[in-house]
Amino acid sequence: MQNFLGPDFLLDTAAARHLYHDVAEDLPIVDYHNHLVPAEIAQDRKWDNIGAIWLEGDHYKWRAMRWAGIDERRVTGDASFREKFDAFAQIMPHCVGNPLFHWTHLELQRYFGIRELLTPASADRIWDMSAEMLAEDSHSARGLLRKMKVEFVGTTDMPCDSLEHHKAIAEDDSINDMVVAPSFRPDPAFKIDLPGFPAFLQSLAAVSGARVETYEALMAALIGRLDHFVAHGCQATDHGIEILRFAPPVDHATLDRILAKRLADEDLSELEIAQFQSTMLVDLSRAYHSRNLVMQLHIGAIRNNNPRLFESIGADVGGDSIADRPIAAPLNGLLGAMDRDGHLPRTVLYCLDPTKNEVIVSTAGNFQDGSMPGKIQAGSGWWFNDQLDGMERQMTQLSQMGLISTFIGMLTDSRSFLSFPRHDYFRRLVCRTVGRWAEGGHVPNERALLDGLVTRVCYQNAADWFLKERG
Repeated sequence: MQNFLGPDFLLDTAAARHLYHDVAEDLPIVDYHNHLVPAEIAQDRKWDNIGAIWLEGDHYKWRAMRWAGIDERRVTGDASFREKFDAFAQIMPHCVGNPLFHWTHLELQRYFGIRELLTPASADRIWDMSAEMLAEDSHSARGLLRKMKVEFVGTTDMPCDSLEHHKAIAEDDSINDMVVAPSFRPDPAFKIDLPGFPAFLQSLAAVSGARVETYEALMAALIGRLDHFVAHGCQATDHGIEILRFAPPVDHATLDRILAKRLADEDLSELEIAQFQSTMLVDLSRAYHSRNLVMQLHIGAIRNNNPRLFESIGADVGGDSIADRPIAAPLNGLLGAMDRDGHLPRTVLYCLDPTKNEVIVSTAGNFQDGSMPGKIQAGSGWWFNDQLDGMERQMTQLSQMGLISTFIGMLTDSRSFLSFPRHDYFRRLVCRTVGRWAEGGHVPNERALLDGLVTRVCYQNAADWFLKERG
């Protein structure tokens, strides 16, 4: 156990050890995209036990538990959190090689000071030790964020959300050491082909106080909600795009006909769907640019693939995977349409398919405009790729085809308040990569050069994007 996740975990050169321990280790965290629940921060939630905080909503763990043969009752069912925790302890020895094995033990170390392996034999001790600490203020929602020096939390919020909890956080002087900002996610507005589209329009009409029956009215209501988000500190937007379509933007008369067909429950053609989505995304990008908001595009997931699981439990429960649709032509077309009159905002591109890393990086290079370093980002390894190989592949391609020095780095994309050691995981990998370059003679082993690079990638670039006053 002395070497497992020890102080020099992943740091296999003297240069890497210097870069991590002297530069990266104590940097604050800017977590600009996650799925934490704002109410839990506003109310400074405490958890009764580690089973609740670990297993209440983490589909990474649920997926592994099913794979290891755990029945659904002890995964998402009506079993107690103690039963679910024991089941997770049961599978942990079988997770060797999966990043969950590292993440789990990093979380035990960083938050609870527990260096013992999680196994059925250690489950009682770890349950009791962690429960004692979870009862303390140091392990409330805010305490856990402070423990990892989190300066910025970018939550994910839907257009009709009231943002009442963000308002409460902003007005609470006891949390002025970190920024908690909503991120605008208008997926239900542009996914005209999905079953929930008419219901979303009704909700949007109710919250905006206006009828939403034309494209112009729809956009006016959306922009009204966007301004509500900006008034509550929004600095970023996010878009989950399973099927990336592109068609040249069309006029409002065409869009009104498409919208009328959809509301009459008539089938839309692929071209009509593409025209509606593309025009709306281009129009939204103009609004984002004028408000100096970051636009994030999450591309390449195929969701809810197990019908029985989806019908019995719902979405986001571990039934999603990597899609393999082509993205190069539609992505370049979409960004080109946004950029045509100079209104392409700062943008982060993520793709769940790691074979598209080169496509993402080379596309990002097409739309840099000299207005700022790295205006279009090839985003960090996402979801199935936020492990060592996935992050290393992403950074290698970014280094070789772009500029890693402008990279805004890691994010958790997580629903768990215990997930922030993933930033430590990423930082160690950055230091290992740069350290190997230095000791292999690929780059000069000069402290000022390499210290500055690691600081920018691990913290400063993201801080410049999300913590500086918006101009």
